[in-house]
Amino acid sequence: MTQHAQFGPLLTEGKTKRIYSYPQDEQLAYMVSKDQITAGDGARRNELEGKSRWSTTTTANVFRLLNEAGINTHFVKKVDEVTMLVKRCEMLPIEHVQRRLATGSFLKRHPEVSEGTRFDPVLIETFLKDDARHDPQIQPEEIIQQGIATQEEIDWMAREGRRVFAVLETAWAKMDVTMVDLKIEFGRDPQGQLLVADVIDNDSWRLWPGGDKNRMLDKQVYRNLQEVTSDSLREIADRYALVADLTGKLSI
Repeated sequence: MTQHAQFGPLLTEGKTKRIYSYPQDEQLAYMVSKDQITAGDGARRNELEGKSRWSTTTTANVFRLLNEAGINTHFVKKVDEVTMLVKRCEMLPIEHVQRRLATGSFLKRHPEVSEGTRFDPVLIETFLKDDARHDPQIQPEEIIQQGIATQEEIDWMAREGRRVFAVLETAWAKMDVTMVDLKIEFGRDPQGQLLVADVIDNDSWRLWPGGDKNRMLDKQVYRNLQEVTSDSLREIADRYALVADLTGKLSI
């Protein structure tokens, strides 16, 4: 097995992070962020120097806030600039997207809906994590048929997802930032309990200061680029650094 100089064996590696075992407790793990930014199911990929620090800071700040709100997450503590200690869990191969306003890919799938249409309560969509198939939308009956989760668990994740959205939407609103949508993931801890896991960083949401789409701070800026240049990456880096700083000021 690949061995990190400080941590235990490498357990898994994704596009933007690595997971290492925690030698002192097999129920915990280290999550180490990477400087990669990707789009189009990984078709576009660049190094964004500093992203690992900003992602770790953002995720740690967000998960601390969720823990304070009584939401069960895998987050334990931030270890250093790029590393978090988390509860070791088996991730469900699905993504939950909560939408407050209609925009982006939703409009492509639903051209009859006007951009900016408000969903109240937030609309929840679930997608199967499968880059080769472009993360297709998956319905509750398919989740059950594939043995991913039970109906009771699906209902719980929907309720918990809305709780997560409500906490973060309220916190951002205090800073006059509209959280348009949010992607979260769930995992099972060693006892089989579901919890909010993975990361919530600047790749996970759409943030519009003052509700103005033209001032967006999130990863959509990178997705929208016609051409990736050193200047455009620096502008994106500035946004990621700003968001990381702002998340340190979020409050319930």
